[in-house]
Amino acid sequence: MRSYSCVCGNIAFFENTHCLACDEDLGWCPGCSRLSTLLPEQDGMFRCGNKHCNVLLAKCHNYAHEAVCNRCYIVSADESPARFCDYCRFNDTIPDLTVPGNREMWGRLEAAKRRLLYTLDLLRLPYGRLEDGIEPALTFDFKADTTQKPKWWWSMGKEERVYTGHAHGKITINVREADTVEREKARVLFQEAHRTVIGHFRHEIAHYYWQMLVQDVSEQECKAVFGDHENPSYADAQQKYYKDGPTAQWQKNYVSAYATMHPWEDFAETFATYLDMVSVLDTARHMGVDENCDPLTAALPMMVRRYAELGVVFNEMNRSMGLTDLVPEIFGPPIVTKLQYVNDLVRTAARPE
Repeated sequence: MRSYSCVCGNIAFFENTHCLACDEDLGWCPGCSRLSTLLPEQDGMFRCGNKHCNVLLAKCHNYAHEAVCNRCYIVSADESPARFCDYCRFNDTIPDLTVPGNREMWGRLEAAKRRLLYTLDLLRLPYGRLEDGIEPALTFDFKADTTQKPKWWWSMGKEERVYTGHAHGKITINVREADTVEREKARVLFQEAHRTVIGHFRHEIAHYYWQMLVQDVSEQECKAVFGDHENPSYADAQQKYYKDGPTAQWQKNYVSAYATMHPWEDFAETFATYLDMVSVLDTARHMGVDENCDPLTAALPMMVRRYAELGVVFNEMNRSMGLTDLVPEIFGPPIVTKLQYVNDLVRTAARPE
C-alpha cells in the first residue's frame, strides 16, 4: 500500500474520503488507479484531479449514499450516476442498517474488503462474478446474527448464528467480526495471535482460490505439500481439533494453531500469511522502509527473510506500545516450503500485464 496526495499537496491515504487541508472530496479513480481529488462537475459528477488522467467520475452508490466506500467509476457525459463501483458490485447481502451499530461495522468490513481486493489486483489474481466469465463467481454476504446474546461466538444455536466462511465462491462474514471488543474476546478465547477483519477476508479468499486453482487441477501436488485433504475427513478433523487442540510443537510446521486442524485450513492459513507478507512488503517498499524487495518479483526466500526481519523490528515496536506482534509466525523450512507452493500458484495464475 502506498500514500497519495491531494491537488493541494496534502498527503492522503487509501481509506480517505476528504482532504482536511483544502476541504475537497477524495476518491479512488479506476482511470489512473489511485486515490485522487474529486473536482466537482455538473449533475453530481466529478473530474479526476490527477492532471494525467482527468476522466469523468461518479461516486459509488455506497460512497454517495451509505458512506461505507470511497471508490468511483468512470462515466460518460450523458450518464446519470447511480451505480456501484468495481468492488461494491461483489456484494450480494449487506446487514440490516436499521439495527444500531450495523452501518459502522459494515463500513469496517468494506474497508477490509477494499484492501483485500487491492492486494488481489496487485498480484493480478483472477476473480469476478458470473457475468465476467469467472468460475467460481466471487460474492460477499455481510450478515448479522438473528438474535444478540452474550458470548455470541459459542452460545447460539445453528438457526441463530451467521458463520463466517466460504462456499463455492460465496464469502460470508458475520458483521460482529467488526466489533472490536467482541473480536478481541474471541481472539483470547481461541488463543489466536491475530484475529482481524482483514485476516478473515484473507483466510476465506484462500478457500476461494483453492477451489479455483487447486481443485481438480493440481490436488496431488497440493497433497504433497499440505497433506491429504480427503483422509481424515474435514468433519472428523474438525471434531478432533476442537476436542484435543493443536498438535504439540505445531509452530515448527504450521503458521497458526488453526492450520493444524486439516490440510484445507493449513492451505488457507498459509495463503493468508502469504497475502500478509505481500501487503507488508509492498507497504514497506512504497513507504521507503525497504525499497529493495518487490513482492511481485522477488524470490520467495528473499521475501520471507525480509518479512521476518521487518517482523523483529515491528514486533518490538508493538510490544513497546503494548500491542500484539505484527509478525507472529516462525518461518522454519516446512513453512517456507508451503509458502513457496503458494507463491508458485499465485504467480502462475497471475493475469498478463
